[in-house]
Formats: sequence, structure tokens, C-alpha cells
Amino acid sequence: MSRIDHVRARVAARLLERLGKRALSSPPEERLPDGLHVFVSGAGSPMPDPLRAGPGVGVLAGDRAFVFDTGAGSISNLQRMRFPIALVDAVVITHLHSDHIDGLGEMLLQSWIRGSRTTPTPVYGPTGIGQVVEGFNLAYQVDSVYRFDHHGDDIADLAGFGGEAHQIELEGDSAVLIEEGDLRVTVFAVHHHPVDPAFGFRIDYRGRSVTISGDTVYHPGLVTAAEGTDLLLHDALSVEMAEILRRVNEQAGLTRLSQILRDIQDYHATPVDAARAARDAHVRSLVLTHIAPALPSRVLHPLFLKGTANVYDGPITIARDGMLFSLAAGTDTIETNDAFRI
Repeated sequence: MSRIDHVRARVAARLLERLGKRALSSPPEERLPDGLHVFVSGAGSPMPDPLRAGPGVGVLAGDRAFVFDTGAGSISNLQRMRFPIALVDAVVITHLHSDHIDGLGEMLLQSWIRGSRTTPTPVYGPTGIGQVVEGFNLAYQVDSVYRFDHHGDDIADLAGFGGEAHQIELEGDSAVLIEEGDLRVTVFAVHHHPVDPAFGFRIDYRGRSVTISGDTVYHPGLVTAAEGTDLLLHDALSVEMAEILRRVNEQAGLTRLSQILRDIQDYHATPVDAARAARDAHVRSLVLTHIAPALPSRVLHPLFLKGTANVYDGPITIARDGMLFSLAAGTDTIETNDAFRI
């Protein structure tokens, strides 16, 4: 190794130490004011997007932490955002499409090891969630033994390995899933046929509220559940953009991809649909997520948002990974930050 390489290595070591100290200093749960805080860990869809991982949202409600959906890449993003995975009370799955669950194994592993859990992580979800959780537990079982053998009980207590499924049974249009102190989590049915059931969720804490649509078309049940909410995270697919890509694939002879791009147009809300839901529910701020097709450049934003301003006059944000929305209790403010940078 040359002298220059030695100098570079010393500089790199010092930089790594500084980065490590920064990562450990002032975690969000200590730095952020009491309230609701929404960490967008995955704003994408199954279509590859350089700015968006698979669907996922972390929510801090006071000292309670929840993860809604676990799309591919979203759990790594939660860690980059310094979301307190070690403190997660439960994982909540909106529906059992693969893009919403394919990071569940990673989520359960991180919750177990980082949280030194002594009981499995609760996982709430629709009919079939037991099969899904059992499958991930089985897939990671061999690995869990390796980690126990290496780290021992203090870090990898096998009693805390994996997930414990809690199937949500919804008899009407909505129900209270969790009600403890100032926290209320409400589950409601949405329409994502042929996926049935599919759920959305509303989180209320100390006068602030966030609603997560899950995957759905415009749905009156969502409008009712989201009434007056501060922040609505709603899935959005541009049919016009999907149709352009469908034609391109068809002309290239890629008939299977062309058919898929046609099929997905009928069970997601368009940006205008999401804006209509926000208007009808008297929502204060709308965040479009589960973005499809991919938006690798802001140049595409006007086409994606086409027509939304004619429907809803509140603020509309196209979500990207790393966004942090903070709703402090006792205020009416909604602050937006880049959690990858703070």
C-alpha cells in the first residue's frame, strides 16, 4: 500500500467513525416532538423506480411505532431513516399482494435482533396472513439458529424470533383495531378486486390523524374513514402513462408486459381519483404514493398530476423514499423533511 493509500485509509476510518457517531446521536423518537410522524420508506410499486422502493410506511405515534407494509427495499430505507425498528409494536399489512409483503422476512429479522425481542413480532393482516407469516418464519428458521449459535440469548433469543400472525376480521365497513390511551388505529375495507379483503388504516393520536389507503380505486368507504384527516397517503396510478407504456411494449412484441400494463389500470386509483377522495373527505393534505408507472424524473410530474388541481385545492405531494411528515400534537402544522439527510 502506498503512502497516499495509507493517508486515504486513515481519512476513511475517521469519516466512518464520524458517520457512526452521527447515526447513534439523537434518534428520531427522542428528537421529534410528541405527535404523529410518517416515514415514507417505500413509495413505489412493482415497477422498478430508482427513487422508490416497494410499498412501506413507518408511523411514530408518541412512543408507539408501527410499520405498514413491507415492500422490497423499504426496511433498509427505514433503517437509513433511523426509524426505531427496535421499538416496533406491530407490523400491519394492508393486503397480501407480493409487493407489500416481500420484505417481511427482513422486517421480522431486524425487529428480533435490533429489539432483542423475547416474543415474536405481532403481524396484523387480512385473511391468509397466518399462512404468509408461517412461511416467512419457516424460510428464516435455519438462519435463526445460526444467529442464536453465534450471538446467544442476549441478542438472538429464539423465543423472540419471527412473527405472530393476527388475522383481521372485519364484519362491517370499519372497526377499531387498537385503542390505547391517546392512540386509535382504525381499519377499513377498500376495493382492490380480485384481492379480497384489502384494507386501509387511519391512525389518530392526540388530535392529529393520518390515513393510509392501501391499494384501492376511489372508494366511498375510504372517504368516510378519512373524513377530516390531516394527511392522506393514497395510492396513485396514471392510466395515461400506463397506456403509453402499454403501447410501447405492444409495438415491441412484448405482449405479456403489454397485457399486464392493461390489467393494472382497473384496480388502482388514478391521481385524479385520489384528489377526488381527498376533496370529498375534506383532507388537509394529500400524498400520492404506490407511484405507477415509475417517475425517475421530475419532468414527468406534470403529466402524472394532470387534472388533480381541478379537483382538489389542497397541497398534493408525490411521495419519494425518505420523506418524513411530522404532525406535532397540539398544532395544525404538517412539516416535511428528508429523513435521509437529517
